[in-house]
Amino acid sequence: MNRNDNGHTRVLVTGADGFIGSHLTQLLLDEGYSVRALSLYNSFGVNGWLEDVAASERLEIVSGDVRDPAFCRMISRDVDTIFHLAALIAIPYSYVAPDSYVDTNIRGTLNMLQAARDCGVRRIIVTSTSEVYGTAIEVPITEHHPRQPQSPYSATKIGADALALSFYNAFSTPVVIARPFNTYGPRQSARAIIPTIITQIASGMREIKVGDLTPTRDFNFVKDTAAGFI
Repeated sequence: MNRNDNGHTRVLVTGADGFIGSHLTQLLLDEGYSVRALSLYNSFGVNGWLEDVAASERLEIVSGDVRDPAFCRMISRDVDTIFHLAALIAIPYSYVAPDSYVDTNIRGTLNMLQAARDCGVRRIIVTSTSEVYGTAIEVPITEHHPRQPQSPYSATKIGADALALSFYNAFSTPVVIARPFNTYGPRQSARAIIPTIITQIASGMREIKVGDLTPTRDFNFVKDTAAGFI
């Protein structure tokens, strides 16, 4: 295993500045891991939700972009496990700018898979999404449910999943695909259903307005999702 000077197992989290990634980073630190956390580079020097993660001598924050293959190899050196969460996730924007989703979600995942292979990483966990299944044909949804790309975003995540499996089948790269469903909790975008309901209650609304009431969902608390990754 790759460990730091104090004997802690070193892991890499891409997308560590996001909703799930920041909670995963905090839990890894709480569990005693040494974490290299990737935050998307920006000129403001802001590290997203990593700003809310408690400082630790076992936390190394690096800024960059998974679209750069040389950078991906550099940050993958001397790590035991990669948790790959970096992605563009806003479904509406994927209709407007699909090319950027291909670059980040497909090519970015390819770069991380190749980096894991080149650097001899023990395991890479590639994050998928329930969106790969589209509108459910049958419930409960199983892993055998057909993939239905109903948005450019979901299409790129299906492509990323396929690349991950191809690296496992072609090169025996130790890949795991994790597919979270309906995660909720602190730091989630206010656009999501549960923050929307909470906001309306907090503002004193007498009647909650959320649009179509026919869909049903099972929700996973973000800290449980993070624990599932580990």
